Amino acid sequence: MSLASPVTVVRETRLDPRFPLSGGELRALCGTLLDALGLDGRTFSLKLVDDREIARLNREFLGCTGPTNILSFPAHDPDDPELPGDEGAFLGELALSVDTLARETDLYGQTPLEHLARLLAHGLLHLAGFDHGEIMFNMTDAAVDRALLEHGGAA
Repeated sequence: MSLASPVTVVRETRLDPRFPLSGGELRALCGTLLDALGLDGRTFSLKLVDDREIARLNREFLGCTGPTNILSFPAHDPDDPELPGDEGAFLGELALSVDTLARETDLYGQTPLEHLARLLAHGLLHLAGFDHGEIMFNMTDAAVDRALLEHGGAA
């Protein structure tokens, strides 16, 4: 992976004190996930928002009511199966609700790091053009396992 950060993090809300990582650690986690998913060298932007903002985005772009955990906004045409291959190619933007992350961490009985890694891997795969299904779920699980090993969250 290149020395430049693969992710630009934009914080638009106060973080829950249980939010598991500092800015540098969050960027390192994102780099690990990109590599684990075969997207090394690509970049993306991550917007950390509250439930109010994610609900607004969910309504505006998907026509859905209420908050969700993560939304993906791919930079490339979803009908084009080829991702840009250039080093540093921009995948798109993820919007992550830190409020929903905290709630779901408790709900699903996962550590904050594990659930954060799961949501980010899931969102990154959507940016890369994957739809829900067994391949996407298996790739997400493998990326989460690697993130937990590399970032101290292994059980």
